[in-house]
Amino acid sequence: MCIRDSNHGKPRLIKLYDGFGGGEEQQQVLVREVFASVANRSDFACNFIEVNDERIGGAGTKIVYRHYATLYFILIVDSSESELGILDLIQVFVETLDKNFENVCELDLIFHHDRVNFILDEIIMGGMVLETNINEILNATEAMKEREGPQKVGLGSRISEAFSRNK
Repeated sequence: MCIRDSNHGKPRLIKLYDGFGGGEEQQQVLVREVFASVANRSDFACNFIEVNDERIGGAGTKIVYRHYATLYFILIVDSSESELGILDLIQVFVETLDKNFENVCELDLIFHHDRVNFILDEIIMGGMVLETNINEILNATEAMKEREGPQKVGLGSRISEAFSRNK
């Protein structure tokens, strides 16, 4: 499962994989509980949280997260996953987003959600890690852009571009 929240706790992307189904209410509770667990921690605290709460996955579940600028990148994994490996996976995702959007920000996630989902699907599919090589992911993203052909510049692109210039 992958969740990304802004500093205010608004989910910008939620991907639920095996074991995290349930109804919409259960999913909203899960998002709130996970963000509350992460947001209340000190910046100097470890980026791993052991979980015993059944609402978040039960015993043996871990929350692994990184906080970059205004965004939290959060993955919930089982005990068989390496915390450092998951942190590296988050780093790969963030670097790939940075190379695609030139310093990714929350607006990029809002206005280009389709491309963000594509990038995440290149890295993780069905809860399994597929690719960690940033160059391979970028090549797949470029191939997707070529298949889409020339894009008309829409309002979302113009707004995102205007905010990007002000960084």
